[in-house]
Amino acid sequence: MSETPKTSYRIKAEAIEWLRFLVVFLAGFFVFSSLFYALFFIPSGSMRPTLEVGDRFVASKWAYGWSRYSLPWGASRLLPPKKGRVFGRMPKRGDVVVFVNPKNNMVMIKRVIGLPGDIIETRGGRLYINGERVPRTFLRMTRFRDHYGQIRNAQVYTETFDGNRRPHTIYEYSDQMVLSGWSPDDSGPFTVRDGHIFMMGDNRDNSSDSRAPDGPGQVPLENLVGKAQTVLFTFARCRHEPGLDCPTGRLWRLF
Repeated sequence: MSETPKTSYRIKAEAIEWLRFLVVFLAGFFVFSSLFYALFFIPSGSMRPTLEVGDRFVASKWAYGWSRYSLPWGASRLLPPKKGRVFGRMPKRGDVVVFVNPKNNMVMIKRVIGLPGDIIETRGGRLYINGERVPRTFLRMTRFRDHYGQIRNAQVYTETFDGNRRPHTIYEYSDQMVLSGWSPDDSGPFTVRDGHIFMMGDNRDNSSDSRAPDGPGQVPLENLVGKAQTVLFTFARCRHEPGLDCPTGRLWRLF
């Protein structure tokens, strides 16, 4: 039996309504995730123990103003290069920031270590900012299985910037580690250029950051995407094994 004109009309009308809904929804989502908040996930262990592989976290797009890199879905690649930000604000030292790698356009997340004019250096595994050694306090040793399945041993420290921020936690595998002729524990000094910031991962010996020859280098302010605010949830799972740490409690955790 063929469709009646009335049935065909209802089907077309419903399809049009669904299409309108999808267009409005996608447009609203695009605007919201460009101006306000966006959801990201962690693919690597470079920010351990602050962020674990599989963590889903929210970043605020308005924290530092907006640039073309605030657009979601890689839409910034469709726009011509342009420096500067709208209502731009400087990050604070210690902020955990999402940014676009200026070398390969990969979205990354690291901690802000250096601001314009700062001199950043690592000596013997210790971080120096403007010639002053950054205070850190040893907490404990940890032993865990990384996302490649390898068992790792790390020293856990709290580190404090400027004496007036909440301490954050870092991992150190060794204070004299050398990787392919280059050591993250002895790098610099680097003078942070105007309009740029210097980034480092909290997993200090396993982070391709502004220190590394293959890292993003100093990050232009217009490449900032947003400020990490809270871990919503995680898909990461680890087996509870004797003698190994397994991170828990990663639900709605503020930075």
